[in-house]
Amino acid sequence: MKRASYLLAYTIPLSVWGSVEFLEDASLLALLYTFGFLPLLELFLPVLSKNQSDETLTRIARNRYFDLLLYSMVPIQWFLVFRFCHAFQYASSAEFDSGFLNPTNMLAQIGLISALGIACGVIGINVAHELGHRKSRHERILARLLLATSLNWQFYIEHNRGHHKNVSTPNDPESARLNESVYSFFVRAIRDSFRNAWKLDRRELLIGIGFESALLLGIGIFFGAKTLLAFSCSALFGILLLQAVNYIEHYGLTRKETSPGVFEPVKPRHSWNANPYLSRAILFELSRHSDHHAHATRKYQTLRHHDDSPQMPTGYPGMILLALVPSLWFKIMNAKIP
Repeated sequence: MKRASYLLAYTIPLSVWGSVEFLEDASLLALLYTFGFLPLLELFLPVLSKNQSDETLTRIARNRYFDLLLYSMVPIQWFLVFRFCHAFQYASSAEFDSGFLNPTNMLAQIGLISALGIACGVIGINVAHELGHRKSRHERILARLLLATSLNWQFYIEHNRGHHKNVSTPNDPESARLNESVYSFFVRAIRDSFRNAWKLDRRELLIGIGFESALLLGIGIFFGAKTLLAFSCSALFGILLLQAVNYIEHYGLTRKETSPGVFEPVKPRHSWNANPYLSRAILFELSRHSDHHAHATRKYQTLRHHDDSPQMPTGYPGMILLALVPSLWFKIMNAKIP
């Protein structure tokens, strides 16, 4: 079951592919699946917090099957970008349903942009996040290739060398503060994480900007300005998904300052954890975030539950929806902060 459950991760790219291939009738499929069906289903599915034995975790950490699942997402993501460009070029043409400003046409375009945006967030950033923590050179290259599809190369720099060091402190732009809404957090996190990446490794960031610029130029030349704009909107959608996840993962949690500018070591209690099994499998255990921050080099299939970590009331899709209503978010989550 542990091996088979991660095949659920393919349901996200399948829903995106369905939105692209059947855009006349099902362009909103990925959006409805990710933020409609999944959070509703998780209300009725069990929450599994039991850890596997140390012997089992050691064995599956060496199993290449779990790595191959991640690797397969790289060509899938690039294929989805290519198919999106083809489909959007057609959807924005006069040939599709009576022209560009036709309401059906506009709905199809919104569906396409949101679908690829979900792929950019869930595959282009989340899978890159897992690969970017690996030690091997080829896995880190794959991480960069994925991040380029989301125009978010800076994540590779700031996340590993900034966020993990400064998490749950005032020095981290991607740790949400108590009573900070997700909307104000978006502005601060996107702006300051780019600034931090520039300070940490300007050369690497310029390489990434060059790679992403080449991708944008290619899309503009071969698919036109409308498709270029639409792709940029999808990438922004993916970045906002990332920051919404950052928001729910660390909201209101702080590390104690032991001396001026020095903070206690990162513990599982400094990140929110979520054990609903469906989104755990689909997101490659991202929601076992407490253990990830305490042990950043652990592979996703070996992440553990910690009893002392604060627990979210539901999985990530539902928590993101809750964060979009700040008054309700504060009412529910402020009472849960340890």
